[in-house]
Amino acid sequence: MALGRMASRLSLVLGGRRWTNTQAAPHIPVMAVETIKFLKPKDNELFLDMTFGAGGHTREILKVAPNAKVIALDRDPVAHEMALALAKQYPGQIYPVLGRFSELPGKLKQLYVNQQSIDGIIFDFGCSSMQFDEGSRGFSISKNGPLDMRMDQDRFPDTPSAAEILAKIEEVDLARILKIYGEEKQAKKIARAIVDARYSIKKIETTKELADVVQSCVGSGSFRLDKLQRPSHPATKTFQALRIFVNNELNEINYGMILAQRYLKIGGKMIAITFHSLEDTIVKRHVMGNVLNDMANTLPLKYCSHTISYEHDVMESAMKTSWHQITKHVVLPSDDEVEHNPRSRSAKLRAVVRVS
Repeated sequence: MALGRMASRLSLVLGGRRWTNTQAAPHIPVMAVETIKFLKPKDNELFLDMTFGAGGHTREILKVAPNAKVIALDRDPVAHEMALALAKQYPGQIYPVLGRFSELPGKLKQLYVNQQSIDGIIFDFGCSSMQFDEGSRGFSISKNGPLDMRMDQDRFPDTPSAAEILAKIEEVDLARILKIYGEEKQAKKIARAIVDARYSIKKIETTKELADVVQSCVGSGSFRLDKLQRPSHPATKTFQALRIFVNNELNEINYGMILAQRYLKIGGKMIAITFHSLEDTIVKRHVMGNVLNDMANTLPLKYCSHTISYEHDVMESAMKTSWHQITKHVVLPSDDEVEHNPRSRSAKLRAVVRVS
């Protein structure tokens, strides 16, 4: 890759946009210490932050390796604005890219980044604090707003929102989504309540309306406790399931793992931080080399995107690539981190090296 040509392309990627918020990023990176420990960044190396968010992990890389270069990918326009702001602080080192994992090959081609040319890749899956903190985006149970949940609704306005899906979906399909993507034990009961509500009362169009329907259905006594022994709203898994479905997250993660194999150098490291078992299952299967075998039985992906086409050579490469696990077991956040950053409570980190 010609870094000079890559730098010249940066002005095209920035597109003249400006992000004016000068406040500190409202997001604490999960397991940043462990990420840097396993990634071992060095000066002049090239990294790909696949889930830039507020840039916490990218900032940590640049603290350890001040002359490293980072491609900052995120599908969220707010996160992209933060990447643009950080790029101005580190001219010629941060390359902001707005897009999904499935759009990455075309984006990297524009930056003249070839396959097997990246030294390290970081995944930090799930939603960021910025998305949950903004009620108008429809991710949060505690902040009322339109039931949207689309991470990139500005770029893909024709993609149906969570409210639009609930207004039309069949009960049996909704129950399946809640069971598969939310691992919700009362999926059928909740699906029936949602469908009944839209016919007998009104369409569910806000986060509060959805949360209230689920809570009235399963009862207030079903509050669960998290790792900090705090009550968890009974609609938490319903919200998770709809968010995953709306954004096609599992298929994007699966494709992102394949791309990591294609673009990492031999000896390049991949750090993947997951927040629930569905994400971790996909990562674990790729790390273990069991990408396709029996996946449908354990992790049904019936609701897949028809806009993504896996090329034959891509899948062949994914099945042949070998990983060496840096850690014998999955890494969990320390009790101290969970106390100071509650978002980390369900996180799991896997670190691997590409060896063939």
